[in-house]
Parts: sequence; structure tokens; C-alpha cells
Amino acid sequence: MFDPAKAGPPDRREQPRPLLRTVLGDVLRRTRREQRRTLADVARAARVSMPYLSEVERGRKEASSEVLAAICAALGIELAELVTEVGSDLLLQRARSSAVVRLDVVRDSASRSSEPRAVTSNLGASNTATCLLAA
Repeated sequence: MFDPAKAGPPDRREQPRPLLRTVLGDVLRRTRREQRRTLADVARAARVSMPYLSEVERGRKEASSEVLAAICAALGIELAELVTEVGSDLLLQRARSSAVVRLDVVRDSASRSSEPRAVTSNLGASNTATCLLAA
């Protein structure tokens, strides 16, 4: 079990992970706005208060599965669609924060040639890197 008292200070280079409720709220708000619907309209259809729906959309409240189902029904989407969209957003956020591989020219003293070489450092726990190339 995780003991916060024994955890050391967070690594300053490590990006904070997004909260699920924040990403979920972003997707709900984006869906509502794409439908050009008001907060009041969706709240009324979902039978939740407008301030509560606003808090959910801003990631300040964690909605129960029943409330999420009601909001999805009010928006005319399936809960599976919502979860899929949230998963996609989380993957995009992770990809944006991944390490970037820098290509440096390294001289080999034995052969006197200059070859591009990938230089990586501190890839984090995922051990994945993204290589950005430009022509």
C-alpha cells in the first residue's frame, strides 16, 4: 500500500498527471458546446442542478456513475463514447509530455567521421521516447 509519509519529494522534471475528473469534465463541456447547448439545458435534461453540472465540467466534482449516465443521456451519447473520448484525451496529453530525443553529431576519433547519434536522458518511468524529425 502507498504510504504518502514515506514518499520523497516529487521529481521537479516529472509532469503532474491529469486528474480523471478534469479530463472527463473537459470532454463533457466540449461535447455540450459542440451541440451548441447551454449548461441550463443539459442540466435540466439530466435532472441535475446547473451549478453541480458546472462543477463537474470544471473538474471540481467527481460525478457518480448514475449522474454520468444521466448527463450522457441528456447529451445523446453513450457512456462508452464518453469513456473512449476521455481515454483518447489522456493518451494525447501523455504523448505531449513524453521525452524528446535530441540528435547530436558525435565525432568518432578513430574513423574521423561525423554520424548523427540519438542522445536521450531521463525518459521517466515509461521508458518511451518520441523522435521529432524535420526536413
